[in-house]
Amino acid sequence: MRIVIQRVKEAKVEVDGRVTGSIGPGLVVLLGIAKQDTHQHADYLVDKILGLRIFQDDAGKMNLSVLDVMGGLLIVSNFTVYGDCRKGRRPSFDLAADPEKAEDLYQYFVHRARSAPIRVDTGVFRASMSVHLTNDGPVTLVCDSDHLSNS
Repeated sequence: MRIVIQRVKEAKVEVDGRVTGSIGPGLVVLLGIAKQDTHQHADYLVDKILGLRIFQDDAGKMNLSVLDVMGGLLIVSNFTVYGDCRKGRRPSFDLAADPEKAEDLYQYFVHRARSAPIRVDTGVFRASMSVHLTNDGPVTLVCDSDHLSNS
């Protein structure tokens, strides 16, 4: 699994002009799922997101998690984070999971995230979405669970 995380002041996702999810301060999570991913990968990344200290404390240091600040999560499925651009000019998506497996793991990921005491909203799996956000910082990070597949 691979995620792109953006710290935001606010964010929303729309499908066909209808808002399907929105948060105030928190994190937008673009979630890509690979062929070899399992529930273990999702568990690892949900725990990582919830504990990642990327919000500022009173001294201005990135020392607080989304849980500490009671922020929100906006989780958006995005297979293109597995785009491989090393060869040619058209990205290859060979590493991305097939839609059925990806949807199962996406739903599991969202379910696990919703076990936390914060707001968790989503986009719509496989839909064409418009994501609107106001970056905070900006702070953008990429995390993956690849090391779990190699053990």
